[in-house]
Amino acid sequence: MVPRRIFLTKGVGRHKEKLTSFELALRDADIAHFNLVRVSSILPPRCTVVTKSYGLKKMVPGQIVFCVMAEASTSEPYRLCAASIGLGIPTDRRLHGYLSEHHAYGINADESGDYAEDLAASMLATTLGIEIDENISYDKKKEIWNLSGKIVRTTNITQTAIGARNGHWTTVIACAVFVM
Repeated sequence: MVPRRIFLTKGVGRHKEKLTSFELALRDADIAHFNLVRVSSILPPRCTVVTKSYGLKKMVPGQIVFCVMAEASTSEPYRLCAASIGLGIPTDRRLHGYLSEHHAYGINADESGDYAEDLAASMLATTLGIEIDENISYDKKKEIWNLSGKIVRTTNITQTAIGARNGHWTTVIACAVFVM
């Protein structure tokens, strides 16, 4: 049972009930009608990133669906929350890649997305024998990864939102959904 396809999606929901705000975020991401099972962060070998519309066409309501999900919720008015999934794909597609989840408060989409992407690429780099000083900047790390020729691509999907001024729950999700 190794998925061959994956798609990325994101959503935001707001409601007086926390669970309902989560449900609305799933609806916004177009995945509320599946039975979601959260898994850890391995991108299977030869797994292809496809569009959300293509992935959804291969699935049916009620299906058990495996995913890597980042989630953040707040009921604090005006509090910024972020959820990001980072993806690190090796050049050699026979090898596995990495997905990372990042949940944060007070940082914008670019910062959260870059952080998640850095996490995924760093985890992948360690398995590929690329040694990188943890203290150097993300941009410098990307340069080293590119020069190594072992990491073909990194990307992320991020959802941010500002907490509702009326104190209702705001939930953000970012998700990598496996298509079986």
